[in-house]
Amino acid sequence: MNEPFEALLEFLKRARGFDFTGYKRASLERRVGKRLSELGIDGYPDYIDFLEVHPDEFAHLFNTILINVTGFFRDREAWDQLATVVIPRIVKAKRSHQPIRVWCAGCASGEEAYSVAILLGEALGQDAFRERVKIFATDIDEDALAQARQASYGPDAVAEIAADQRERYFEQAVTRFLFRNDLRRSVIFGRHDLIQDAPISRLDLLVCRNVLMYFNADAQARILSNLHFAMNDSGYLFLGKAEMLLTHTDLFSPLELKHRLFTKVVPAKDRESLIEAARVAATLPGIAAEGRVSDLAFDTGLVAQIVVDSGGRLASANRAAVSTFALKDADMGRPLQDLELSYRPIDLRSLIDEAHAEQRPVSRAGVEYPRARGGAQFRDVVVVPLVEQGSVIGASISFSDVTMAKRLQEDLQRSKEELETAYEELQSTNEELETTNEELQSTVEELETTNEELQSTNEELETMNEELQSTNTELQAINDELNDRSAALDRATAWFESILASQRSAVVVVDRALIVQEWNPRAEDLWGLRPREVKGRAFLDLDIGLPVAELAGAMRASLVEESAPAPTTVRATNRRGRSIECQVMCNPLVGADGRREGVVVVMDVVEALPAAGG
Repeated sequence: MNEPFEALLEFLKRARGFDFTGYKRASLERRVGKRLSELGIDGYPDYIDFLEVHPDEFAHLFNTILINVTGFFRDREAWDQLATVVIPRIVKAKRSHQPIRVWCAGCASGEEAYSVAILLGEALGQDAFRERVKIFATDIDEDALAQARQASYGPDAVAEIAADQRERYFEQAVTRFLFRNDLRRSVIFGRHDLIQDAPISRLDLLVCRNVLMYFNADAQARILSNLHFAMNDSGYLFLGKAEMLLTHTDLFSPLELKHRLFTKVVPAKDRESLIEAARVAATLPGIAAEGRVSDLAFDTGLVAQIVVDSGGRLASANRAAVSTFALKDADMGRPLQDLELSYRPIDLRSLIDEAHAEQRPVSRAGVEYPRARGGAQFRDVVVVPLVEQGSVIGASISFSDVTMAKRLQEDLQRSKEELETAYEELQSTNEELETTNEELQSTVEELETTNEELQSTNEELETMNEELQSTNTELQAINDELNDRSAALDRATAWFESILASQRSAVVVVDRALIVQEWNPRAEDLWGLRPREVKGRAFLDLDIGLPVAELAGAMRASLVEESAPAPTTVRATNRRGRSIECQVMCNPLVGADGRREGVVVVMDVVEALPAAGG
């Protein structure tokens, strides 16, 4: 375990309430390492100190960790399957006035939420969409949610939307496309943490694409359990292409595995329904005499079950519970907290408090229960609040023996490992098997559904791909900015050269070391040297017919004195060999910061002198 990194995660949780402990460590360390590299910080302890001094850094860190790579109808084939298979089923199962509820978890900047809105608008018509549809779009990133609420996208972002749909669902404002305001009211954005916050309920469609792959196995299991609870029995789950739910077949069943569409697995009716039905039946005329039958049914049930009243006392226990937990007649009516059963095999009091507070069943699966003769049993514990006229009067607690199922699951895991070994051996066979590559690929796809380790690798690769896409977007923006600056520089250079070319005087620009930097066409015409022959050479070393040594004092003076030296008139010989009088003016070249960067030497022919002996 990387203790300094874990300390950083704990600091983030304590300081800002962001709990990243359920995220995959490899991905987290890469993203945080990227931010440390940008800041030039070596270690996590130093970064914690930096965060304490610079609270604005939290926002930059979270933006780096939370990769917001998304788009309209991303993975088009999967969205087409959603439009042609799932949405028609949802619409058909509803009466004309019933609402349709959708949750887009991990919505980033909103493209997926608006994609669902477009598909439902096409299926229902826009009037019915406004009246019946509610789309709840959530994310943990506040900056991304702010962008999503604006519903404003550039031309590249909406390129995947068909032109007719773009016209019906968007309004164009200069270079941006705005999702129509009357339809946008049906899309509600809010911050939500999939690990810590309670899920949205009664959902017909749950879109959670390329989100689960960032979490470790334990966090994925908790999130999927919440998503299962949030959905209607006829609801559908839409995941990303790297998410396959290999080990959660008790919660979701594949509808279209290739496109990651799943249906909810509906369990048998729980005990809450049976208890409530028995309570209601007992109040009906003529039924009270049958109460003894209900008592006997409870007492002889094969599943260990106890009842705790609102005061926390053990009110009843059937034979299976008495035998399993060695209860005595004297235990009836005692406070549950005084009994070993209250904490072994699990802390029942916290589960009871949770069930009372939320007024819904609370369960814990696969709780280990050691046996006195060695070995262990595994039981599913379900706490069902007993509600009468809106008030909780107690709780029914059942302990279903799932030991055999647990062993079968372990056997299945061993079988999966053996199957993985067989797959590796198969991969090492000779080259002759290449002729059956297509059949082997089909076998590999089947094996992938049972290979949890390969699934984890696939998720990690998808995460890295999204990081690369995010980095590519940043680089593209930098490249565009550099192109703009380069074009501006080219324009400035061309403008500067045109100014020099338009001068009627010969102009030479030198730096502080008096090295030639610019040489205009008039200077070339006067002295007979091209710019490429003089640039980079010392001006005072040039043999051009100009007595450059006489100008050294004026040039150096212009670099240090406040005012420019007076013009100097010298005798010179031009490129044609004619004697001329040349007036030379040395002006300082002043930079933007006021510092003198060089000298601008301006030369004008005052008079052409007669040839000697003429």
